[in-house]
Amino acid sequence: MTTERTTDYPIDPIFTDRWSPRAFDASSMAETDLLTILEAARWAPSAFNIQPWRFLYSLRDDHCWQSYLELLDPFNMSWACHASALVIVLSDTMISGDGDRPQQQSRTHSFDAGAAWAQLALQATLLGYQAHAMAGIHYHQSHKRLSVPERYRVEIAVAIGKRAHPSVLPEGLQGREQPSQRLPVREIAFPGIFPH
Repeated sequence: MTTERTTDYPIDPIFTDRWSPRAFDASSMAETDLLTILEAARWAPSAFNIQPWRFLYSLRDDHCWQSYLELLDPFNMSWACHASALVIVLSDTMISGDGDRPQQQSRTHSFDAGAAWAQLALQATLLGYQAHAMAGIHYHQSHKRLSVPERYRVEIAVAIGKRAHPSVLPEGLQGREQPSQRLPVREIAFPGIFPH
C-alpha cells in the first residue's frame, strides 16, 4: 500500500522515495552495504567540521542482535525485529580543544548528527533499502550496555532493511504502512519575521 507523494516545487525523486516503513523482510544485509550507508553519513556537514556523530551497529545475524533489540521499547521491537540492521546514532556533546581553543560544550552536536542521519537514510534508499529512525529506545540502558562514554549523547536508533508486505506487521500497524505527506512549504518557510 503506497500513497502518491507530491511536492510543491520540483525536487529529485530520492527525497520522496525515502520514507520510514516498519515492514521489513528480515533478510540478511551485507556489511559492505551498511558501511556504504554509513560512509554517506560521515560526509555530512558539521560546525567547525568536528563531525560529532558516531554509529554503533548490529547486523541481524551477529551476536549483538538480540541485545540491540532489547534497547528498543516494546512497540518498536515488535516491528524492528524484522530489520536487517540496527544502528544507534550518538553525538559528541563536546568540542575537543586544540592549540587555538579550549575544550568546550558543543551547541550543534544534535543538529549535526541529524544531518548525518538524513544522509544515511538517503543512501539506504539509493541502495534499495529503507531506514526508520526511532526515538522509542531505552536511552540510559543504551549508554550503559554499549559502553558509551559520558560525553556522548544517544540520539536515536535506526532500523534498516528491505521493505516487506505490511502483513508482517502487528495488525494495528498494517493500515498505517504508507509514506506520509508533509506540510506545504508556505506553512514552514516565511520571508522576514516569524508570522503570528
